[in-house]
Amino acid sequence: MENNKKKVVLAFSGGLDTSFAAKYLSEDLGYEVHTAIANTGGFTDEDLARIEKRAKDCGAVSHATLDVTKDYYERSIRYMIAGNVLRNGTYPISVSSERIFQAIAIIEYAKSIGADAVAHGSTGAGNDQVRFDLTFQILAPEIEIITPTRDMTLTREYEIDYLRNHGIEADYKKMEYSINKGLWGTSIGGKETLHSEQTLPEEAYPSQVTAHEPETLKITFKEGEPVAVNGVEYANPVDAIRAVEAAGAKFGIGRDMHIGDTIIGIKGRVGFEAAGPILIIAAHKMLEKHTLTKWQQYWKDQLGTWYGMFLHESQYLEPVMRDMEQFLASSQKNVTGTVEITLRPLSYTLVGVDSPFDLMKTDFGEYGEVNRAWSADDIKGFTKILGNQMKIYHNVQKRNGK
Repeated sequence: MENNKKKVVLAFSGGLDTSFAAKYLSEDLGYEVHTAIANTGGFTDEDLARIEKRAKDCGAVSHATLDVTKDYYERSIRYMIAGNVLRNGTYPISVSSERIFQAIAIIEYAKSIGADAVAHGSTGAGNDQVRFDLTFQILAPEIEIITPTRDMTLTREYEIDYLRNHGIEADYKKMEYSINKGLWGTSIGGKETLHSEQTLPEEAYPSQVTAHEPETLKITFKEGEPVAVNGVEYANPVDAIRAVEAAGAKFGIGRDMHIGDTIIGIKGRVGFEAAGPILIIAAHKMLEKHTLTKWQQYWKDQLGTWYGMFLHESQYLEPVMRDMEQFLASSQKNVTGTVEITLRPLSYTLVGVDSPFDLMKTDFGEYGEVNRAWSADDIKGFTKILGNQMKIYHNVQKRNGK
């Protein structure tokens, strides 16, 4: 018999929302459901096999794994490192950035199999709905977008009951927390993150503290990109990021709570752990202090903040992002060297930098000690001229009795 069912591609993570969506779309709405996961570096082969099984159990007729890790690094992470991007000075916008690339991969896959619709499991109260919808609308305006969790205003309890009643076996206790893991960090949402006065319990974090004695970590950068960890060179910066993550995660480094303004205008709160991003950005920023001029640092800080904000707010496809990327990439030409860090449980200390482009290592002088490229009289004259504007201002104030 001819199959007249509409074909929908569901962005599938295997979590509660997408498991519900897969079952609901196939069982209640009668769609031919094709699931796809866009892996941004957070899943093992075992994870991916388990997710595929869950998709099939929930009614998917096919499942695809789309590996976008390399693309995610090349088109986003490298610029976030260059910009030292931490939203509100805290969060390395882990999920914020990866969602865009997941959405791009999903919609391209949907077009490739001739889907009538594309679906995601985002709620109506978060940022991800905008990231998925906006990307889908721009890249495939002809494809319908379906969002059952959002449209039906569902609670996690409702979805759990629905899946249980439809015979779907799962660790529902674990599903009490929404965990999104990628190359650039892991976000954790749960009942505690909904309350300003609470924080996540220890067991909610995927990584636990297993190392207790201090260790030395050395990260080597070449033109702003991580290329070696503790002397081991990596051809692919993605592998260097994973090595830093492994070194820091066992100390529980990179845990924090992000509180910020959402795209839709309400305050949002989420826990995260991101040992790799936090250590890499801290080391990179220290290296830049030694290798960039004052004005390079100043303007890069401004653009880095804007780049992170635009990325967080789903503006990746805005052309100005390409312009900012050009500036960020250009600024990294001399950001080469090795940074030493001491790791401890839940903390770290930046020790120092070794770089051939270190602007401290010059013949001009040593701060607070010796001047070689100028004389005492040069400083006296410089200081006198430097103060002219302030002297004039205060003279006029005094003349007018102020």
